[in-house]
Amino acid sequence: MKTQASALTDDFNDPLIPIEEDEEAHEEDLWFLPGPFEEEPDDLPPGPRAEPPDSAVIEDWAKAEGVHAARLARVAGRLGALDDRLLRGPEGWRHRLALIEAADLSWFAGDRVSSDRLALWISMRLSGAQDDPNALARVGWAVRRLTGGPGPKADLAAFLDRRDPENIEGSAERFEDRAGGWLDVMAAAAELHPITRACMGFHLWNLAGLGQHGGQMEAAVTSSRIAASDGSGAIFAPLAMGGAGGLRGSGLPPERLARWLDGMNSAILTAMRHLDGTQTWSVRAEGAMSQLSGRTPAALRSVLTDWTLVSAPMAEALTGASRAAVQRNLAWMEERGLIREVTQQGRFRMWRIKD
Repeated sequence: MKTQASALTDDFNDPLIPIEEDEEAHEEDLWFLPGPFEEEPDDLPPGPRAEPPDSAVIEDWAKAEGVHAARLARVAGRLGALDDRLLRGPEGWRHRLALIEAADLSWFAGDRVSSDRLALWISMRLSGAQDDPNALARVGWAVRRLTGGPGPKADLAAFLDRRDPENIEGSAERFEDRAGGWLDVMAAAAELHPITRACMGFHLWNLAGLGQHGGQMEAAVTSSRIAASDGSGAIFAPLAMGGAGGLRGSGLPPERLARWLDGMNSAILTAMRHLDGTQTWSVRAEGAMSQLSGRTPAALRSVLTDWTLVSAPMAEALTGASRAAVQRNLAWMEERGLIREVTQQGRFRMWRIKD
């Protein structure tokens, strides 16, 4: 009896499906799995970059200081000469230079307060209808900080006259924290020269979140005090006299420091020339006015030395003399060629020394 062939025996010679092809066939049936990963173009905007550590920032400025070591030494020497000059000179010289520097800084900061408006505001708190009271307040603050008082290292918030409000929200960033962060970086850079440290602090001002209100003015005044912190005669280092090109904020630390040094060098030379002219005038005026009696001539001469521009009401308030005595002496000095009137008008006249 012939047996029936089994299906298994009949299919034995059929080609077998390879294992790999079998796996692929099974994977094709798994429709719920995600497809193969394909790289897509990254069209998203870049996220915020991590801020470099303080040590890296300080190292960059230390390298810049090394690049410009010779130029830094020359500027430091000129600042030392100005410091010695002011230490031996009358107190009014510091005030005079502070008025000039503050007025020039106001133009750099966009407030554009002229010397005559600044003199009237500082001496008598007089302002015109066209004057911005906030701008006058900022420039007045600059004059006060450039003429004396504690520097920014002890208490930056007090130096800037800025405090956190008492009802500040708990999630809000506090000004004292921002100021403390900036001071920490400055303290960590103690090995840098004060002039380099001042330049670094000026350019880190906005990054530290201190650029609100009169940010540029505050940054420049603070940095000018730091640059002169080793002196005893010069309270601040001139930055804006004769132009504020050194305060431009573009470029890497070596470029910024180079501009800073060139700008400071030009400003110091301008200040020295101004003091030379003031001293020469003071000697000439003292000799010419020796024939006048009373205390008004000497007091008026001192006022004209301390202030860049003087009006009759200013002189009256600052000297304590009568209006008639002030006007009589001003007229005498103008007639002798010691002073000149600069407003060219009948009212609100102002005088300055004539070099």
